[in-house]
Amino acid sequence: MEPVDHFRGFLKKNGLAFTSARAAILKGIVASRGHFDADALHEQLKRVGESLSCATVYRTLPLFVQSGIIKETLRSKGRARYEPAWGLEHHDHLECVACGRIIEFRDDELERLQDKVCQRHSFRPVEHRLGIRGYCSECGKKGT
Repeated sequence: MEPVDHFRGFLKKNGLAFTSARAAILKGIVASRGHFDADALHEQLKRVGESLSCATVYRTLPLFVQSGIIKETLRSKGRARYEPAWGLEHHDHLECVACGRIIEFRDDELERLQDKVCQRHSFRPVEHRLGIRGYCSECGKKGT
């Protein structure tokens, strides 16, 4: 199933309409490469001629999170950052606080440790997000 079909089904199930604004935002999400925030998505949409307000983008993104089309990955400088979730395997993030670079990684040992912790506490996880903030190798060399 394509993201648009999935999103239409989600909206219908929740009694919501597939509006032109939602269609434009979905198109922008699908076209995005990597991580983005609401402002970056709004700018991207403006560049391709969409005349949506920034508020519309901010208000609509939670629907895409709820539907599973995108997921919130990090909060940086008070802003939520997202990435497309459609068809991606789970991974975690390293974020450089100086340049904003995001490094995606997966570590099976870390995944096993998380499972162990959950078992130890009789806890059934449904998701987890790991984001480590620090300095990338380039910014670390600069002494920032």
